Amino acid sequence: MTDTSTPPPETLSGLRQRLKAIEAGEAGIRLGKRSRHVLALLVEAPQQAAVSSISELAERLGVNASTLSRLAQRLGYGGFGQLQDVFRREVTEGQSFYSDQASRLLEASSDTQGLARLSRLGRQESANMASLLERIDPTAFEQTVTLLATAHRVRVHGMRQFHSLALFMAYGLGMLRPDVAPLDAGRQGVADALAQLDPGDVLIVASCFPYTPSVLATAEVAARHGVEVIALTDSERSPLARVARHSFPVPNHSLFYSNSMCAFMLLAQGLLSEVASVLGKAGLAALKHRETMIAELGASL
Repeated sequence: MTDTSTPPPETLSGLRQRLKAIEAGEAGIRLGKRSRHVLALLVEAPQQAAVSSISELAERLGVNASTLSRLAQRLGYGGFGQLQDVFRREVTEGQSFYSDQASRLLEASSDTQGLARLSRLGRQESANMASLLERIDPTAFEQTVTLLATAHRVRVHGMRQFHSLALFMAYGLGMLRPDVAPLDAGRQGVADALAQLDPGDVLIVASCFPYTPSVLATAEVAARHGVEVIALTDSERSPLARVARHSFPVPNHSLFYSNSMCAFMLLAQGLLSEVASVLGKAGLAALKHRETMIAELGASL
């Protein structure tokens, strides 16, 4: 039974409320136990639901693809694609992400405070970094280092808090070799900045849930034009991973009210340190040249 008088939810929050109403028998929609379980799993993992194909999701959930199609129709959507759009909007907009994170922080703070909370964060970040080291693909890491050391141009792009990571990587790599910069360093806009890149140049992009739509679009356009995209993101299923030549899934689970950056910074420093090793004397000469410039400018700084 489907209640056609009530439009289907357009947000993840609305979908959660609809699930609660269905379970309470107040929604005008009747779903079997298995269908309710599948819907609950989708709602609990919006990122997975957003970026996977219907066949991938069906296999992961242990059901037939037709089950997902029927579930979408029972909820009032025209098909599974419309239901998936709810999750995709959440993934790219994430309107409640930060407040949800803060709510979990407050809930976990009921019996901890001050240094105890700091200690807990420290343990979580240690676990993130340990997990990162276990998951890194050695071949992808080595090939990425080679690209960063040898490409004609390297640009780094990130928005919001990942803008600071982009600036850090551009600064660090620029200490070792020429023609490295944040993608929009000249403030002329991303389109003009991308137009300056040739096939074989490198673009490092960084974003994780809730993904910034402009960063996703930038990575997709760059890849279409032959630029080597390197993604620092949060999952093998990230939309960035799908367009990147190499991607690194970085664990970022913690009580922090936004995306945790500690493991991202470890990865960035690891890549830069390895580039310095690969460049050897050339990298050392670049650092010494920089020191000379600093010394000559010292009196006027």
